[in-house]
Amino acid sequence: MLQTPSPVAAWRTRPIVLVGLMGVGKSTVGRRLAGRLSMPFVDADEEIERAADLSITEIFARYGEPYFRDGERRVIARLMDGRPKVIATGGGAFVNGDTRALILRDATSVWLDAPTDVLADRVRRRDTRPLLRGRDPRAVLDELIAVRAPFYAMANIRISSRRAPHEATVAAILKALQGAEAA
Repeated sequence: MLQTPSPVAAWRTRPIVLVGLMGVGKSTVGRRLAGRLSMPFVDADEEIERAADLSITEIFARYGEPYFRDGERRVIARLMDGRPKVIATGGGAFVNGDTRALILRDATSVWLDAPTDVLADRVRRRDTRPLLRGRDPRAVLDELIAVRAPFYAMANIRISSRRAPHEATVAAILKALQGAEAA
């Protein structure tokens, strides 16, 4: 009987998609991971901004979150073209059922997970996150993880991101990918 390789074992021939809460380092880690793997890197948020010719903050302000999420879904579907690359998604992308199903079917998904205090420290450094406007970052992150963790847990791989250089997270992802390949 012909066996299809698992999404993790097939990571060299398909996109690797990073999911997780804002501030976990998906974009920074993704760029470094792509460099180490000699793959292209794509930041879904940057692609959304390019397609809309607006910043994410402006999209939220003008059109609201549902409009943004629909555009996010369409952009990620376009990025999922079957070619090997590393894709960093926005924090809410994997919560969308259609987007999640596409990623789980056609990519190797990696949940970057970090404690709320680490995330809160990181997101306080930038004021460009629409979901945090005028709110306590830690409270928002606690609310978001309560809702999103069950979805993130469906990812093929879970990597803990702690207070350490991003290169440590990249190394952990590489180890998980190569370990699955050897299995």
